[in-house]
Amino acid sequence: MPPNPQFDISPAKRAGLLHFFYRQLFVTAPLVTAKDTNLTGNTAIVTGSNVGLGLESARQLLDLGCKVILAVRDEKKGEVARKHLLSSHGYGSSGIEVWKLDMASYDSIVQFVGRAKRELDRLDIAILNAGIFNVREAFDATTGYEEDVQVNYLSTMLLTVLLLPVLKEKRGSNGPGRLVVVTSDTAAWAKFEERTQAMTAGNEGSAPHLIAAFKKPMSPSWDMAERYSTSKLLGLLFLSELVQRVPSSLVTVAFANPGFCKGSNLARQASGILKFVFILQTHLLGRTCSVGARSFVHAASVLGQAAHGQYIEDAKIQPLPPLLYEPEGLRLARSLYEETLSELSFAGVRDVIDGL
Repeated sequence: MPPNPQFDISPAKRAGLLHFFYRQLFVTAPLVTAKDTNLTGNTAIVTGSNVGLGLESARQLLDLGCKVILAVRDEKKGEVARKHLLSSHGYGSSGIEVWKLDMASYDSIVQFVGRAKRELDRLDIAILNAGIFNVREAFDATTGYEEDVQVNYLSTMLLTVLLLPVLKEKRGSNGPGRLVVVTSDTAAWAKFEERTQAMTAGNEGSAPHLIAAFKKPMSPSWDMAERYSTSKLLGLLFLSELVQRVPSSLVTVAFANPGFCKGSNLARQASGILKFVFILQTHLLGRTCSVGARSFVHAASVLGQAAHGQYIEDAKIQPLPPLLYEPEGLRLARSLYEETLSELSFAGVRDVIDGL
């Protein structure tokens, strides 16, 4: 995947810590207003939308005239968020719904998409924001995968693929459906050392097993930041292959990074000294969730087909992590794509993509 000629920065420079600090401290994405787009009559799904970035995304979409479905694991908390939006901003009660969606459960994801097929007359936008950042290593009891990889990667990719035909078939007359997958700066910093053993096995004649490594304890020890960043990098590798098979005239698929935000609830598991450090970091560097969510809404409503397959940061198209422009990254993406489709074959994902 060659770098987009409209970039004003190289992938390597964008991935550097100095530029990260510069973005956090001196760059603010503009708010999308009614002058930029009109979403009246549109319907959007926002996952993880009872707090933080998801709630702010919902708020901004509502301000643009969009009906919003708050897709949340805990419906009681979703109802609290719904009532907050209704009371504080006066949105019509019919414009906000709460639907259950547990990203740790394949069954819940399949049921959620089935409900969207049955009950929605229209679906224009999906912002997939829900994710976790595990402080301690833990494995999903059903699949055996480490939980960050399960939720941030496998479950999110399953939901992505299954929503594509719904967005295709139920979009309005104002262009393609729009799907935004939330990613992170940290994807560019992942060491992803699990790839070495997998690709070595592939070079020796056996098929590489990139995601199988995430059923084992992390070696030599648990590194929560590394595992989170790797889970986000996996998503970008898979999506870089997927977008080549999805016509942008039907559904645009974009990857959006909010930056480091205070109030995002990402580090909700932190305690003690770790929590203190996180609070200090967010105080010094964090932007508000309102600012972070602007890139999601921008990708979903303003950029149009130009956003397809692109990394949106601070409301503009920016380079993906450097690995995705290297020969090794291209090989990893192809391998990971095929392996993931096999892993999710129970949901017929390959047929869904072919059907587009």
